[in-house]
Amino acid sequence: RQEQTRIEALVERQRAVDSTIVDMGISFTIYSEGDNIDRAWPLDIIPRAMPGSEWDKVERGLIQRVIALNLFIDDLYNERRIIRDKVVPAEIIDSSKNYLEACRGAKPRHGVWAHICGSDLVRDNDGTMYVLEDNLRVPSGVSYMLENRNVIKRVFPSIFRNHKVRPVSEYPSALNAMLQSIAPVRGEGKPEIVVLTPGIFNSAYFEHSYLARTMGVELVEGSDLLVADDDCVYMHTIDGPKRVDTIYRRIDDTFIDPEVFQPDSMLGVPGIMRAWRAGNVSL
Repeated sequence: RQEQTRIEALVERQRAVDSTIVDMGISFTIYSEGDNIDRAWPLDIIPRAMPGSEWDKVERGLIQRVIALNLFIDDLYNERRIIRDKVVPAEIIDSSKNYLEACRGAKPRHGVWAHICGSDLVRDNDGTMYVLEDNLRVPSGVSYMLENRNVIKRVFPSIFRNHKVRPVSEYPSALNAMLQSIAPVRGEGKPEIVVLTPGIFNSAYFEHSYLARTMGVELVEGSDLLVADDDCVYMHTIDGPKRVDTIYRRIDDTFIDPEVFQPDSMLGVPGIMRAWRAGNVSL
């Protein structure tokens, strides 16, 4: 009977979580037969916790990994030493649909190509943590992680109070600081940052609007931006064009500039690659 009571209490807490998610409007979109169907975000209420010492080791490995990935990408688009030294066959790189010839010779600020990395972690049978994959192009899902934490804290407040669980709430401010750090140096106060979304029908639109709101920056679509004759990016405002320094793009690579990639793309901004290569905007 006691065990049954515990199960019923757990089920009741799951219902509370599901209800909270609906009330907060946390959703994602499923594309099915051409229809856009909004679904409430599914959340298992059992937290996956690990000792701080274990996470410290994983964190060091992830930092080392993303540095290596950026060095790899920078080498491929510039010196190509890894190909010259026959570490990676040239045909594997040059035949990849993700290798963008338009980026050859480019030098992004700080030498960083992948500013945001979503690494999927899995634990093996022996307890070892492995990286399943690294999501570098348009990694999605961090807003759900942040909201998951808020929901679980409501349902299990004692867990966080008694076990000193490390916070994740600083993510939007850390993201904002990173986006500011890569902005072109203009000496005119704080850089202007925008989040570029494909629009409300994108499956991750909740996240796009969430991150823009929590960072305190503008959420824009491609039609809200223009590249002028000076190869700078401007945002349409009621007060006229306003220069943009950093664009956190949530649009896939080949849709970002119809002048360079997909000529029929309505999501991107014509000339944005030109502005980026000129060093007038950071992506």
